[in-house]
Amino acid sequence: VGPPRARGTLSLVARADKATGRSRIASFQTSGSMKGLFPHGRSQALNVVALNTAGGMTGGDRFEVALAAEEAAALVFTTQAAERGYRAAGAEPGRSSLSLTAGPSARIDWLPQETILYDGARLHRRIEVDLAPDARLLLVEPIVFGRMAMGESCRSGALVDQWRIRRDGKLVFADALRIGGDIAARLDRPAIGAGARAIATLLYLGPEAAHLAKAVRPPAPSGAALIADDILLVRLLAADGFVLRQALVPLVERLSGRPVPKVWIL
Repeated sequence: VGPPRARGTLSLVARADKATGRSRIASFQTSGSMKGLFPHGRSQALNVVALNTAGGMTGGDRFEVALAAEEAAALVFTTQAAERGYRAAGAEPGRSSLSLTAGPSARIDWLPQETILYDGARLHRRIEVDLAPDARLLLVEPIVFGRMAMGESCRSGALVDQWRIRRDGKLVFADALRIGGDIAARLDRPAIGAGARAIATLLYLGPEAAHLAKAVRPPAPSGAALIADDILLVRLLAADGFVLRQALVPLVERLSGRPVPKVWIL
């Protein structure tokens, strides 16, 4: 008998109230180690805070999240704390999958806190997004490779991260990251990380992308690119998680048009 494996799923559909315009829960289900909290506030968007009661991920764990915003609904997702990828006992990785679906005039802001990878962690993640022609999306994924303040470094492990974004059924953005072995040494290479130990990818899809791009000027070696009239991509590189947050918070607020979720600063 092998070690216990964590399993968790979270499924949520947001629906706009026709009378008030406020987004509410149409359906919600969790299982295993995934839980959801719904903080009250004045926002018209439905806010959900996810919690992994397993305390992190390791080899063999499986987590699935599926979020949908129906017509004119707005959904903001975050996590109660940073996710942690712990050392895997063998070659089998922990796996997580994310499915996002936004209907006509809907919006989804995917704003999890950092994923912290410990030495020896093995994590495979996949993100699939389907957007209506006029839907908006803000997708943010920060990753920290070891806690520098604790003297940690990722000298082994693997991260595989795949994104597929479709609008009206057409593939409009695809991204793939694969880094393994001595991760710290690879991040030291100028063409990969230039010494960074924390990275973040921000992707905005919406008609305001070109306007927002004019105000997004991250310092080198980070960068931003308007890869289509309605698609803005930002890559951040930072020395550690603290420096990453200093750059990430104002960018998220600029692209989302609202303060970062309160759990980010608690």
